Amino acid sequence: MCFLKCYKSAFLTCLIVLLFCQDTSAQRSGIKKEIRKLMKQYSAAGLSVAVVKNNELIYNHSFGYSNIEEKKKLKNKNIFRIASISKSFSATAIMQLAEAGRLSLGDDIGKLVGFTVRNPKFPDDVITLRMILSHTSSINDSQGYFTLDAINPGKNANWADCYSDYRPGTGYRYCNLNFNMAGTVIERTSGERFDQYILHHVLQPLHLYGGYCVDSLDQSLFTTLYEYDSATQKLMAQPNAYHPRRDEIRNYVQGYSTPVFSPTGGMKISAHDLAQYMMMHMNMGIYNGIRIISGQSATTMQTPLSKEANYGLALWVTDTFIPGKTLVGHTGSAYGLYSALFFSPQEKFGLVLITNGCNVESENGWNPLLKGAAQVLYGRLIK
Repeated sequence: MCFLKCYKSAFLTCLIVLLFCQDTSAQRSGIKKEIRKLMKQYSAAGLSVAVVKNNELIYNHSFGYSNIEEKKKLKNKNIFRIASISKSFSATAIMQLAEAGRLSLGDDIGKLVGFTVRNPKFPDDVITLRMILSHTSSINDSQGYFTLDAINPGKNANWADCYSDYRPGTGYRYCNLNFNMAGTVIERTSGERFDQYILHHVLQPLHLYGGYCVDSLDQSLFTTLYEYDSATQKLMAQPNAYHPRRDEIRNYVQGYSTPVFSPTGGMKISAHDLAQYMMMHMNMGIYNGIRIISGQSATTMQTPLSKEANYGLALWVTDTFIPGKTLVGHTGSAYGLYSALFFSPQEKFGLVLITNGCNVESENGWNPLLKGAAQVLYGRLIK
């Protein structure tokens, strides 16, 4: 009798497991079908996604090609230049240095970078590091941002054009130059070259593969980026996305040449590892028992300073990526790539999506391919 009961129990358990596996297989097959349909609609080269639910990475898949010309399939281990999501790595490093007492968010950015940084229309107003990290500095990109010469009064006769007409701290204007200066602050404060600081204090502690220096990475893992050419109606490869800038690095001046590594957009990493980095922020500075920043620093980064944009320190709060869900994160776009990282610190779920090129313009501020794929993943795996 006992044997029959045990047999029935084991049979039911196997049946439940079998049904669950069938359901999961059908579910994932449905995901692939819907996402491939979106990719076809937007002529996407490739798409890599990662999904976190209940604080665990539950799904990681790559679609399409890492290189169209060579017919190389995109794989989960492939790395991308992720564009402006990179900014959060710079802000994370700044928070580490602030916690160590090496600097303060209220410090004068001019003193930190080594030359005067003042809006000439408001010369008595200090532009702080906090303003730089929240895009409330009144600085703009009109003179470019690939070198600090753009805003250095000793290097550019038109430096005053780098400033907008409003008082520092009172308005929001997204600005890449802000974060190339933040990277310079990291170098001058820590004594480490920017790319090495991020490697040693963020990536390696979390056991993540990536970085800002092209020649420090396995180039066979790079995903080719493509911009859509409306004239030829084709995706065109953008090799400059991974320009090694060897001459600039050979003549590097630490504490000034930092934009060579693009703290504002130059991180190279896979969707898988980016999702693990995201979980660190989702868990208020800690992941797998490794604390990168304090809970207070994480809260500071995730708290909007600008009501106009709901932007904190390199992290943005939105309820329109997944309608009705308040999420924290960032997007990126450069060289044809589009990326998105968003998470819920309360519900412990998050999404990372990266495409290396597609034929689509933004709609209401969002890339429709990424937003569409996010709806599929959220609806089938999280909701």
